[in-house]
Amino acid sequence: MNVTLTTNPKQKPDSSKLGFGKYFTDHMLVMDYENGAWKEPEIVPYAPFEMYPATNVLHYAQGIFEGAKAYRTKEGKITVFRIDDNFIRMNNSATRMCMPTFDAKVVKAALFELLKLEKDWIPTEPGTALYIRPTMIANEEVLGVHASHKYRFFIILSPVGSYYAHGLQPTKILVEEHYVRTAIGGTGEAKCMGNYAASLMGGELANKKGYDQALWLDAKEHKYVEEVGSMNIFFVIGDEVVTPQLVGSILPGITRNSCIQVLKKYGYKISERRISMDEIVAAYDKGELKECFGSGTAAVISPVGLITYQGKDMVVNDGKMGEITSFLYDKITGIQSERYPDEFGWVTEVK
Repeated sequence: MNVTLTTNPKQKPDSSKLGFGKYFTDHMLVMDYENGAWKEPEIVPYAPFEMYPATNVLHYAQGIFEGAKAYRTKEGKITVFRIDDNFIRMNNSATRMCMPTFDAKVVKAALFELLKLEKDWIPTEPGTALYIRPTMIANEEVLGVHASHKYRFFIILSPVGSYYAHGLQPTKILVEEHYVRTAIGGTGEAKCMGNYAASLMGGELANKKGYDQALWLDAKEHKYVEEVGSMNIFFVIGDEVVTPQLVGSILPGITRNSCIQVLKKYGYKISERRISMDEIVAAYDKGELKECFGSGTAAVISPVGLITYQGKDMVVNDGKMGEITSFLYDKITGIQSERYPDEFGWVTEVK
C-alpha cells in the first residue's frame, strides 16, 4: 500500500472543545474503482478532491457512508468497535445503490494502517473518540440516470466529543406528521446520502419550534414509529423495552443491535415490533411509558425527555435520563473504552 505523508501537519485541537465532526486528521484513505475492479488503497494527506461539474454523485446522489469509532486505552492500545459490522452494512448499502462491493479485509487492513499513523489524534478524555467516516461516491463524469462505472471510496477521521452540545441531557422530540424520511421498498435500510437529505426538513421544522429532533412515522399510514432524527428509537413500556421492527424503511443500526444484545443478555424483556403513536399515547396516559431513548454511533445513547404529538406534550420520566437508558449507555461505552470486559466480541485491537 502506498503511503504519502503530509508535509504540513495540523495543530491538534483542544480535546475538551471538540464538538462533533469539526476537525480532521492529517491523512485519509482513498481507493478508486474503474474498469470493473478496485485499485489498491492509498494513504494520502487530507486534502480536497478535484471533481468535475458533471460528476454523477452531484446529480443522482449515488453515495453511501458509514460511521464507526476508534479509541485509545489507558495502556495506549488502539481499538475499534464493531468495524466488521460497519463494512458488512456498507456492502449491503452498496448493493442497494447499484454500487460495487469491496473486499472488507483489504479495507480493514488499510484502515488499521491509517489509524496507527494517526494514533496521536485519538482523544482519551471520557466521552471522546476518533470518528471513522468511510464513504463511497459515484465519480464518473457523465450525465444520464444510470449506475456509474467509476467510484471513489475514502475514509476520513475526526476526533470528536459529544454529538449533542448538551451531552446526555434528555432531548425534546416532535413527531413529524407530514414529511417522511423514506418508505418500505425505498432506501431506508441503506445508509445512503439521500436519506439524510430527506430528513432535513423535518429536523429544521422541529428545531424552529424548540425541539432537538423529529420523530419519523411510516410513509403509508403515518402512524407507526420508525426513527428519530438519524437514530434508531427505543421505548420502555411497563416492563418491556420496544424498538421498531426492521421492515425495510429503517436503518439496521449497529448501536441498536448492541442495545438489543445487551438487554437480552442481562434479562430484560425486549421486543422488535411495529409500534404506533396511538400505543405510545395510550401507554403515556396509563403511566406506563417509563423511558425513551435514541441509539446511534455518533451519540451512542440519547435519552428523550419530551415527545410532542398532535399538540400533546408527553414528559418522559420527569424529563430525566431513565434507569435502563443509563444502564445501556454505561455498558456500551464501558465495553468500548474497556472499562468493562468485552462479553460480545465487539472490540478489535488495531495491530
